[in-house]
Amino acid sequence: MSASGMMTVWIALAAALAEADVARSIDATAGAARPLAASADAARLGGPATVDATGPHAFSLPILGISREDRRAFSVGNSFFRDNWVVAPASAAGRDGLGPLFNANSCSACHPDDGRGRPPLTMGELGLGAVLFVSPRDADGAPHPVYGAQIQDQAIPGVAPEAALALDERIERGGYPDGSGYELARLVPRLEHPAYGPLGALRMSLRIGPQLIGGGLLEAVDDTTILALADPDDRDGDGISGRAHIVSPSVPRVGRFGWKASQPTLDAQVMAALAADMGITNPAHPREIPTDAQAIDAPSGGEPEADSHKVARIAHYCRVLAVPAQRGAGTPEVERGRSLFADAGCAKCHVPTLRSGESSPIELLRGVEFHAYTDLLLHDMGEGLADDRRDGDANGREWRTPPLWGIGLIETVNGHTRLLHDGRARSIEEAVLWHGGEAQQARDRFTAMTAADRAALIAFLKSL
Repeated sequence: MSASGMMTVWIALAAALAEADVARSIDATAGAARPLAASADAARLGGPATVDATGPHAFSLPILGISREDRRAFSVGNSFFRDNWVVAPASAAGRDGLGPLFNANSCSACHPDDGRGRPPLTMGELGLGAVLFVSPRDADGAPHPVYGAQIQDQAIPGVAPEAALALDERIERGGYPDGSGYELARLVPRLEHPAYGPLGALRMSLRIGPQLIGGGLLEAVDDTTILALADPDDRDGDGISGRAHIVSPSVPRVGRFGWKASQPTLDAQVMAALAADMGITNPAHPREIPTDAQAIDAPSGGEPEADSHKVARIAHYCRVLAVPAQRGAGTPEVERGRSLFADAGCAKCHVPTLRSGESSPIELLRGVEFHAYTDLLLHDMGEGLADDRRDGDANGREWRTPPLWGIGLIETVNGHTRLLHDGRARSIEEAVLWHGGEAQQARDRFTAMTAADRAALIAFLKSL
């Protein structure tokens, strides 16, 4: 893009920011932050993208009503998503080129059954959906000069993995004002057997793959809608100062995918994951993972190994994954929990309702309301959750508000309840108790509740 073209885009983005400021000044409490009333519409979390599903494949269903062509593309994308990539050269034309360094050999390895990965709980567990980002201690966010931005703990035959990842679990104990106690688990990563020289002092950030439902709806939210929710200077004085992550690989956009909202579209997210997690080159990332300092020579599966057609099919697959309906909506405990969720201030960041724009290639996803319980903004979550590592414009204390839809089905789909960006939380209660920073007041209101009220709020979250 020319310099004049870039300037035009930035001017348009600045105008959108100004428009969002006006919208906030008109009514700081308007729209999405208000709690939902119990209704059939509220239970249809994905709007027209909702399915009635509660079993182990609840995250893997396509949106009902998409066209025959879109269903065919979904099936092709499903194949690319689930099938293992193999070492080149191979008879599996179009599926080779894995590595030479990698964390997983398929998309589904990090997102099993389109759900959530988990951290390795014993030494030697691989390919479960956990990756470790690294930077030199004195270079916040910069890639390691030898090991790059992400540690690859697997490699093709004849190549040494970069290092082995181990986690130490440290238990921290606390108590509620009513006298009952709780335990929080903190995961501390360490690297063993570095294969390409000393690692030195590091900044490390562990991340796990999230569930993928509703990606097409999140992608379809206009940038201006997200910007209208932002309040970086906390002008309304409520202690919440969320801000959009402006990313600009070529054209400035509001980021919305990834734990720090570092990717603006599903295509961008897919290409970043193909390259970093599997060593699959693609149009946005044509270079293999190994750094020049590692001097690894390995056969290629093509240039690129995943072309634009494959990328588009995988992104389409993610785009049309449906959202399971809320369970138990309208029951007394869930509805009491819904009210308590709003009263505690949780809905200020986990915004119940968003509306998509008109940009989606899927007609059913255009101009619809849905209930993801996110504002897609970055928030300072306090020292307890900080990873002290910059990611783009997001600092080491900031995290994107994760959508809550599907949180109550993770155990059914994936057989575990590991939550938060690094999987440290073993339950919804633990995840709430880790909240700090801008969420400290909401956490304090939760801890001050009676045991029955805390249980009701958690029951509401489990219903989503």
